[in-house]
Amino acid sequence: MRKGFAVAVVLLGLAAVGCDGGMRDGLVVTGTPPATPYAGRLDVPFKESADGSAAEFEESSGAAGRALECDGEIYSGSGGDEWGKSDGGSTPEEGLNAYFDMNQSELPDRGYRVERKGEGRVLFSYDVGGQTKVAVVVAKDQPNRPGWGPETSASCDPSELPASFTDTKFEIWTDRDGQRVPTTTVSSYAGSEHCDWESVHFLALDEGEDARQYARDPDGALGDGELLTSAYDGDVRMPADARDTGYRFGDWALWLTDDKATAYVRTSGPSGAVEAWPAAKEWVACR
Repeated sequence: MRKGFAVAVVLLGLAAVGCDGGMRDGLVVTGTPPATPYAGRLDVPFKESADGSAAEFEESSGAAGRALECDGEIYSGSGGDEWGKSDGGSTPEEGLNAYFDMNQSELPDRGYRVERKGEGRVLFSYDVGGQTKVAVVVAKDQPNRPGWGPETSASCDPSELPASFTDTKFEIWTDRDGQRVPTTTVSSYAGSEHCDWESVHFLALDEGEDARQYARDPDGALGDGELLTSAYDGDVRMPADARDTGYRFGDWALWLTDDKATAYVRTSGPSGAVEAWPAAKEWVACR
């Protein structure tokens, strides 16, 4: 991936009208161009991701994936979305606006700048600390896709995005040095309302050996032993052989034993309780 350069960004309001009747405020910004912007092709061929791996995301995101400057691997990438006659925009900015109209994306929807222009394509980038963390390539008048619209997009891990954005959308854990940890290593999230799992909290852990999922289920919403290896316990004694992983989120501290059969979450509340979050028998997902 390309590495750092400083970019001073100044928000610029846009008065243009997008295909949904209005351009997002601050969608596109101006600033000092980078010393070494992405110099590759904007029409890089792409194909649909088969397994959701970082390598597949790079192949499926074309030039957008190659324009990223991630600290880790690509988190997401896609291409090939078609837009109808009423979806495309009359300008590249409206094409970018159409991307957010067409996709329920958990990405920032403002603060992009033009990084590169080419024949019939424009690369927009969202920068953090002078590095491109989200990239969207818009194209003009593609087959069966009139006007300007999104061709490929890609993003780095949410942990590389600003806390001001992620705090309302993700639970980003930190390590023992206080550094944000990639969500592909450790993440937590509330259960889905669709499955009546609002009282459940999931924790996913992948340290390279195997991926495990744990659940805080005080109300037994996941059933009696159907999905979890044991029952949740909100007040246990920390096992003598448990180790502090250094991972923290709010007042939660994650401890594990060597078998990783249970996640022990110590809280920093008045009681300093230790909770036992059992592992899932198989990956639990709401359908």
